[in-house]
Amino acid sequence: MSFIETIIGEDKNVTVGTHNAAVREAWIEEALQSVPAGARLLDAGAGECQFRRFCSHLNYVSQDLSQYDGSGNDAGLQTGTWDTSAIDIVCDICDVPEPDGSFDAILCTEVLEHLPDATPALKEFSRLLRPGGKLILTAPFGSLTHFAPYHFSTGFNRYYYLHHLERLGFVDIEITENGNFFEFVGQELRRVDQCAQQYTGTSLTKLQRFALKILLSALEKFSARDKGSKELLSFGLHVTAIRGGRSA
Repeated sequence: MSFIETIIGEDKNVTVGTHNAAVREAWIEEALQSVPAGARLLDAGAGECQFRRFCSHLNYVSQDLSQYDGSGNDAGLQTGTWDTSAIDIVCDICDVPEPDGSFDAILCTEVLEHLPDATPALKEFSRLLRPGGKLILTAPFGSLTHFAPYHFSTGFNRYYYLHHLERLGFVDIEITENGNFFEFVGQELRRVDQCAQQYTGTSLTKLQRFALKILLSALEKFSARDKGSKELLSFGLHVTAIRGGRSA
């Protein structure tokens, strides 16, 4: 085995760019566990209801438009299959047929980028939540085209949430970034060979893969020493907010 081949194979400890989904899922589980037992929760844009497993202590209700089938228009990133047969309420996320203040909590994760205009959805969440109810929200800071043609925005930063949630009467807004600049770049570098094959019909050479491993190793070290690059770029933001006002 050549020196280059040996180095290429020694990257198991370099994990920069691979933590996006796991960190988000752990945060969602913790946020859902903080909702009191018996609370009525709306999973808005629930898709395949992947987070229902964290809601056994809640009165779980799922909502989705249920039009995406896994193949979309075959552009960008697609899931291949997508099963929304378990959805409770099939409707527009901006017009949910439930009374004002009918939910104690709303979960909406990785959905806003799939809406032609996300702000009406936030307004609808404000209507659906009882005063004191909790909004649990995630969406990308930046994203590649996925689920097309149902992909309308590349992402949202903290200033979007602060502006619109405060305007809609939400208080106690807490925003946490998932990852940082170096983690995000690492994630996308890991896609280079796949994209080269898909869009150019060629693959990275051994030397190019070697260079890629060096870059990923450098990004791992930069990420460990990071002092705030998340303000520039991250995988996405994790948001909780409380519906203002007093309960009846």
